[in-house]
Amino acid sequence: MEAAIAPRPEVLVVEDETNIRELICLHLGLEHMSCVQAADGQAGLQLARERPFDLVILDLMLPGLDGVTVCRAIRRESRNVETPILMLTARREESDKVVGLDSGADDYLTKPFGVRELMARVRALLRRGPRAAAAEVSGTARPVTYKHIEIDPSRRRVRVGGRDVELTSQEFQLLYVLLSNPGIVFSREALLGRVWKDDTFVTGRSVDTLVKRVRRKIEENPAEPSVVLTVWGTGYKAADV
Repeated sequence: MEAAIAPRPEVLVVEDETNIRELICLHLGLEHMSCVQAADGQAGLQLARERPFDLVILDLMLPGLDGVTVCRAIRRESRNVETPILMLTARREESDKVVGLDSGADDYLTKPFGVRELMARVRALLRRGPRAAAAEVSGTARPVTYKHIEIDPSRRRVRVGGRDVELTSQEFQLLYVLLSNPGIVFSREALLGRVWKDDTFVTGRSVDTLVKRVRRKIEENPAEPSVVLTVWGTGYKAADV
């Protein structure tokens, strides 16, 4: 009996510069990935609403709908709520990168970029995507009930006060780590290792941004969190039960 052939990862590339878009798709193809192209934000968002992808590569500066608007819409209302998003930006200011991450992107890459670095980021994000996460789930991943929050790893489901909450793969992993260990303080470096694993491109600032996103989805008042607490000078913890 022949072994089943794993499906080719499908990547949506939303980039208005034709040469960059085609370069990205060329190298995705060389690594046996399928590339679907969109030249503007509206077209990219429509594709994201119509079909699931394994990864979205999204330019920040797009004609019509900009990348931040598209990213937020994908996270809010599409078939790719959990899909990893790599944002491309020509801006080098830290504030622009934070805006991209805060809008729901999982990683960012500054133009001009090297192809090797691009593909390294792509591989890292695919390792953390929903398909990979589902493959890692086993019977040893126990459900967690924490106050009014229920986490079911086998179904990738989070319920807060009886309502389902959509989380990206990174948001889910961060929340699971913290709520599985209430009262335990995790440094930013420890959370990087738990959530991003072997990805060397992210920084402690990425953890802060991810925590903000999680708080917006699970806290009654994100400005005064009662679940995911900041431990100043160290990192984060779930409040003691």
